[in-house]
Formats: sequence, structure tokens, C-alpha cells
Amino acid sequence: MSDTGVHSNDIHAGATQTLGDARLVEAYRASTTRLLEHRAEAIAEVPGFERLRDRAREVKRETIEHLDYYIAQFADNVTRNGGRVYWASTAEEACDTVVNIACRAGVREVVKAKSMLGEEIDLNQALEAAGIRPIETDLGEFIIQLAGDRPAHIVAPAIHMTRKDVSELFVARLGAEPTVVPEELTAIARRALRENFQKAGMGVSGANFAVADTGTLVLVENEGNIRMCTTVPRLHVALVGIEKLVPRLADLGVFLRLLGRSGTGQTLTTYTSFLTGPRRPGEDGPEELHVVMVDNGRTAALADAKMREMLYCIRCGACLNTCPVYRKIGGHAYGWAYSGPIGALVTPTLLGIRQARELPFASSLCGACREVCPVRINIPDLLLHLRGQAQTQAPVKAASLLSERHLFGLWAWAMRHPRLYTLGSRMARWGQFLLARRGWIRKIPMYPASQWTLGRDFPALAPKAFRDRWKQLRRE
Repeated sequence: MSDTGVHSNDIHAGATQTLGDARLVEAYRASTTRLLEHRAEAIAEVPGFERLRDRAREVKRETIEHLDYYIAQFADNVTRNGGRVYWASTAEEACDTVVNIACRAGVREVVKAKSMLGEEIDLNQALEAAGIRPIETDLGEFIIQLAGDRPAHIVAPAIHMTRKDVSELFVARLGAEPTVVPEELTAIARRALRENFQKAGMGVSGANFAVADTGTLVLVENEGNIRMCTTVPRLHVALVGIEKLVPRLADLGVFLRLLGRSGTGQTLTTYTSFLTGPRRPGEDGPEELHVVMVDNGRTAALADAKMREMLYCIRCGACLNTCPVYRKIGGHAYGWAYSGPIGALVTPTLLGIRQARELPFASSLCGACREVCPVRINIPDLLLHLRGQAQTQAPVKAASLLSERHLFGLWAWAMRHPRLYTLGSRMARWGQFLLARRGWIRKIPMYPASQWTLGRDFPALAPKAFRDRWKQLRRE
């Protein structure tokens, strides 16, 4: 992955841009609220939902702790089933592998199922550079591709677009008649894509899960386009992040009950496909199956005993839907393929803390993401770990003598001198009458405190200090 396509340290500018667009803010609020409500309804129907989460976490822990064994087992079984396995240490190697497979087969058009890993490695750009046309077939990804945009959500790529936006796009790019009826918009996309499925020489997909003991690829969807991508073309290429493995076919029941409910609030997604090798005599499916196992920084996360928990993620998107930061600033502000709380972990870990230094700080650490994660990833704890790395590996140079380090040093000194601290608090309460209005300070004129009130209000100090109130309560 080239650094030129990553803008994660521009999150403040991206957030400001989103917050300045009332339509965009409302689109994010409405969509994430709806997904959260559906999740709450779906999990209420499942007795023992919390035990399912515990079991899923334990399975992922087992997998990641013994990843070398399960990778080898999966690769052996894919080969035994008639597929071919490739290894890609970097994004460039992964793209080169896919392009070489297509070129050897004389493929000029590729139909693509939704794949966050494809976004991560910039596969479309690599295919286009080789003269191969990639066609996104997931409805959200198809819309995004027509718009020349990037996904704004892990599960719902076009979450930031309204039906009116999509209608205008289809009129401009497909010559369709204007409509905001969802079924009619879907039909327009279906007609545009149908011919591509039939003539494409190769289909590319990701994998929600890869089963080690059978060599099976498991893909979940609601539209049926993945089945078209993986069965109609002569070649099927699957991009699989090495963390997507699960040990046994019997483990899938746990994850399938969690994934749909956590991501979209569904009991089960409409289609769940189990793909084990290329087609056999008398079967439908591709003549060839190629599985590209992608590292691209994942073994670096594995080497960090703290960050390897990040690899438990099953990409449900629930943490985005509940995050008060994501719900306000949207997905594009995060500057890369992955957004929200999980993006604030994945991007610095895969690309390096310097490339995405600001992301771990774009969190209130409220813990809402941890509460909804189906595998109980302790996201706030990992964000604090990355903040520590940022301070040591990519420290920010102080703009003035009153840097954060000096301010906290001054605070610590004051806390060690109670009388001076009390005197300072009283002086601050006396002086704030020039700034406070109705219990809030909306603008502080002096740097660096002025930076706080650029984007938020500061609570005014209470009329009576806690120490004074405590003394009074004890007297009474």
C-alpha cells in the first residue's frame, strides 16, 4: 500500500468538512441509528447472546495464538480440494498476484464482490494500470465506483449517500430515469451489472471466514452478487487476510449467529456461501480457484502481544455504528479504507504509527465500541496502547513553551501542593466571570487553552470547590 493514498493524519480537517455539511451529518446519524436499533432487536431474540460472544472470542484467541498451524492446514486443504494458494507479504505482492493470474488467462474484465481487503491493497487501481477493467458488483460498492469515491463504512460503503444522491448519480452515469424508490434503484443497478457477470473472465471476492480443517471459504451477503462473481466466471480469485481463519467448520455456527445481528441487525444474512475448491463434474462454479493469502502488516500485529487482539475482528461494523465520533465525522475523515474505532486500530498497526498518528486520539474512550463488539475486543485499551506508541515513536513538536508536557507537569506540581492548588482554583473562579455564560465558557482567548474551545465548550468552574463543600458536609 502506497503512503500517497493515505490521509489519516488529516482527520481533523476531514472531520471539520463533514461537520460543515448538515445533509451529510444527518445521513450518518440516521443510518447508524437505524443499524443500532436493528442490532438491539436482533440480539434480544437470542438467549445466551453474551455466552456466544465469549465463545467467539475464545475461538479467535485460539486461532491467532496458533495462526501458523491453521494457515498451513488451510493451505493444504485448499490444494487438496483442487485450488491453488499464493502468499503475499505486501499489498503490492497481492495485487501483482491477482494481475498475473488475470493476464495469464487473457482476462480483460473482472467482476468484484465486496472486499475490504481489496480496498486496503488498492486492487482496482492495480487492475486498471494493467489494462483490466474492474467492475464492483455489490450495490454499495457499485455506487461508490460510479461516484469515484471511497467506502464510508465497513459494511455499508455508501452510507453517506441519500437515495436522491444515488438517483442523480444513476441519471448522470447510466442514463436512468430519476427515481428515489429503493426497489427501482436496485433494478437499475441489476440491469447494468447483469451483462458484466456473463462476459467477465474472472471473479474476485474476499472471504468472511476461511475454515482450516476443510479448506472452505465462507462468504455472507444480502444481494446474491457474490454468488454470481464466484460461480459464473471461469476463474475465481479469493483475497483472504490471514486473520480470517477459523479452526473448524463446527465453529462457524457461533460466528454466523453473531455477524449478521451485530452488523445489520439480521438474524442471518440472505445468502451464506460455502466454497470448497473449484467445480467438480456435474457442478456449477469456476474451473479454477486461486486463493491469495495476504499479510500486509498482520504479522507485525501478531508480534505485538498487546495489538494481536485487533486480529480477532470479524468486520461487522458495529463499533462504527455506536461510536459517537464516527457517527459525527463519518468514514472518509479517517483517511483510509478502515474507519471508526476498528479503523483507528487497524490503520496505525498495518501502516505504522507515523502514517496514522492522529487516529488513536480520535476517540472519547467511552467504551461503547467494546460493549457492542461481538468478540469483545477491548478497543479503548488498545487505543491507549497506540497513544503511548505515538508519544514515543512520533512525538509532536511543541508549538510553544506551554506544550502539553509542560502543562501536565505544572498540573502535577500543583496537585502536590494543596494550598497553592486551592489558591489557584479560587483565583480561576474569580477570574472566569469575564468568560463564563450560563455555566459554560465558549471561548478562551489564550493559547493553548484556546485550542480547546475551537471545537467544544468548556464547563465553567463550580461556584464552590469540592473541598469547601466537603468541609461543610462534615461540619453538618
